[in-house]
Amino acid sequence: MKKFARAIRRVGIVANSGKDQAPEFVRKAAKLILRSGRKVLTDSTTSLSAGLAMPVLPDALSLALEVDLVLVFGGDGTMLRVARETAESSTPLLGINLGALGFLTDVRSSDLPSALDRVWRGDFRVESRALIEAVGNSRGQSFQANALNEFVISRRMISRLIELEASVDGQVLTRYRGDGLIISSPTGSTAYSLAAGGAVVYPTAEVFTLTPICPHTLSNRSVIVNLNSTIRVKVISPKPETVLSGDGQNERQLSAGDVVTIRRSRHSIRLVHLTGTSFFETLRHKLHWSGSNIPAE
Repeated sequence: MKKFARAIRRVGIVANSGKDQAPEFVRKAAKLILRSGRKVLTDSTTSLSAGLAMPVLPDALSLALEVDLVLVFGGDGTMLRVARETAESSTPLLGINLGALGFLTDVRSSDLPSALDRVWRGDFRVESRALIEAVGNSRGQSFQANALNEFVISRRMISRLIELEASVDGQVLTRYRGDGLIISSPTGSTAYSLAAGGAVVYPTAEVFTLTPICPHTLSNRSVIVNLNSTIRVKVISPKPETVLSGDGQNERQLSAGDVVTIRRSRHSIRLVHLTGTSFFETLRHKLHWSGSNIPAE
């Protein structure tokens, strides 16, 4: 990646302004970038919260289209938001972890100076991650939405089951009765799907995972299908109220008879990983698996 590293001349910064420590690290990053001879740009919210006198773009997508690399300061939620917002660009994202778990934010905030030095040297790799999309109707209005982790069709906060019929490539899979259904991308396997009992999937695998949430039928388990499949979910039960969310945000109300179609998006994102990082090492460390202290050979 040395050739690409030499081409990094303009660096964008996007931060979660709700994190107390974000302004401090954004200002620190800006100084390090300028010291390296590169230009710094930010979105308007980040600039305002950090008090930076730098070139400002109105939003994350406008910023991504003008820079060679975007630094994202926050947790996985911030990375998910920025990934969706910048989906139309091909600009790589590097996550700086200001949160807790951080599957998508590789770099600890305390390691920022050394991490940037490694980026300038080209000591990193760029990994493509598939986005997924959902199309359908909500209250008579058509919608289209992207997600990096998952789409969830679930009930509102009421103690009643909902019923959903799922089909894959035109073939009926089953009817689920329970709290809902998670349709996750490979990246999203370590998020809500994992908490609901789904399998851990390598993030570049070409698969969807369909995981029921608290199914009434105990034999219902996660089903893994090809990422190029078309998944259709029909709402059967009129009550309780059923909603669709993407990456835990942007809820849309669904009614009985509504159909949501979920497929691979034509967009993808590019994540920067420092050389030597490993998905399996991240699993052992973040999930505190037995064997997390396995010595390097």
